[in-house]
Amino acid sequence: MQLEPRVDVKVWDLPIRLFHWILTALFVFQVVTGMLGGGLMQWHLYSGYMVLALLIFRVSWGFAGSTHARFASFVTGPRATVRFARRLLSEEAVPQLGHNPLGGWMVLALLATFALQAVTGLFAFDGVAAAGPLARLVSPETSNRLSEVHDWNVNVLLLLVMLHIAGVLFHALAKAESLVKPMFTGIKRVPASLLQERREARRDAPLRRAASREPSAARSASSWLALALFAAAAAVVALLATVFR
Repeated sequence: MQLEPRVDVKVWDLPIRLFHWILTALFVFQVVTGMLGGGLMQWHLYSGYMVLALLIFRVSWGFAGSTHARFASFVTGPRATVRFARRLLSEEAVPQLGHNPLGGWMVLALLATFALQAVTGLFAFDGVAAAGPLARLVSPETSNRLSEVHDWNVNVLLLLVMLHIAGVLFHALAKAESLVKPMFTGIKRVPASLLQERREARRDAPLRRAASREPSAARSASSWLALALFAAAAAVVALLATVFR
């Protein structure tokens, strides 16, 4: 059987790739320092500030960023997500340009869980020395409850990360689609017919593939805009960390 020719398509912009890998490294660092405790808790707090700044940037980039980074390009409704999942578990190929519907919901779940972890960390107190900058603004009972949420939410994060890795492995082994390399290079190799279908299909025509919602003509946002948005996010977090200390 002759394999369908594939073409290179620029999908992930540099800000998204940096966000992904920096957040990954920070997550590992947060888990390790949180488990070891002691003098590392101060570094745990600093890296938590960095995570919060990254999250604020990613949310803003989800509205102002490149086509495939925007939430509108990959957040779908339940029916479209179920339809995609059925195709994914069948032998039918389901190539995507950006995030597929299931991956889109995983992005939202990870962002929400990371946000919960970062926000509760602002109010948390470990009972010894490390306290979030907002811990003194609430009662000790409230701080303790938020500290407990902070402690068990990391287990939710670990579960979501494992599911994310399992999904990446599934695509690599069952669908022969690498999702890791494009997150380094920004380039995905997709069947040429996928782009042709996007150009030629009428808006009211039934889709032959479980296509994602982004248009065929992708928009690339400025890296300078990304830098400005991240600088603004970092400034907000720095202000939060210093004013309420």
